[in-house]
Amino acid sequence: MTEYCCPETIEEAVAELKERGGEARVMAGGTDVLPDLRKGKIAPRCLVDITRIPELQRIEVGEDWVTIGAAVTFGAMRENAFLRDHVQALVDAAGSVGAGAIQNAATWAGNIVQAMPAADGAIIGIALGAEAQIVGADGARWELVEALFRGPGVSTVDPRREVIARLRFPRPRPGTGTAWRRLGRRSALVLPILNCAVRVELDEEDGEVAEAVIALGPVAPRPSRARKAERFLAGRSPRPEVLEEAGEIARSEASPRSSVMRASKAYRLAILPTLVTDALAVAVERAEGREQRASLCGAEAR
Repeated sequence: MTEYCCPETIEEAVAELKERGGEARVMAGGTDVLPDLRKGKIAPRCLVDITRIPELQRIEVGEDWVTIGAAVTFGAMRENAFLRDHVQALVDAAGSVGAGAIQNAATWAGNIVQAMPAADGAIIGIALGAEAQIVGADGARWELVEALFRGPGVSTVDPRREVIARLRFPRPRPGTGTAWRRLGRRSALVLPILNCAVRVELDEEDGEVAEAVIALGPVAPRPSRARKAERFLAGRSPRPEVLEEAGEIARSEASPRSSVMRASKAYRLAILPTLVTDALAVAVERAEGREQRASLCGAEAR
């Protein structure tokens, strides 16, 4: 029978993991861990529940960073006033992780540790340039979320020995816009056909693209970026034809697989440029402070 413990500090959680020598596992919302436990995919001797650690339950907005504790749920992220006003893509992505009941239990850190190529939390984390603080017996370190994936379902973070304590990303500066797009057979409880998160920073003087990040899934074995499209956008005026060209370049970088349950490779490649172009256009309008226009393909196909 699996034991269950609720440490009150990060140090206690790490000590519990160390004591059991790889036979324990960190759990927050449990929306992935508990189904895996029931299916026999994992068999830890102890579940280490970190949701009662006070410092992991906070969203903190600093001068340089926005920090979100590992016990903060997607539901809490959706309700945060700063995120709703300044990081709309994160709020939108949080709203696409399952139904409301799941969002009120699931956490951003837990979604990332699952390391799925289409994990909504991973895609938006990459677009925001997010970092994870990973704590183990040897101490703490910060790593880019983008670097936490070895392959489908395989994370560089070992939840049997390490804890993701919190996530952080640079506080958006003036002239920054973000957008989230997800294409699926319905709005919740299914894996996406495609998802896309973008962040665009515009030069305050000339309005050209100073930096763009385009994160996509599932178009490769790991969550990935359309780096050629990002480089193409840098230094250009974000006119509609430029954004459309970036969408085409993003398609040339993608290599999705066909899925019987979701969609064919051909369909994914056909829709990807529109998804990317639409997300970029919304992010640019937000960066410019203009009202968001109507989506070309919608935040979700139903």
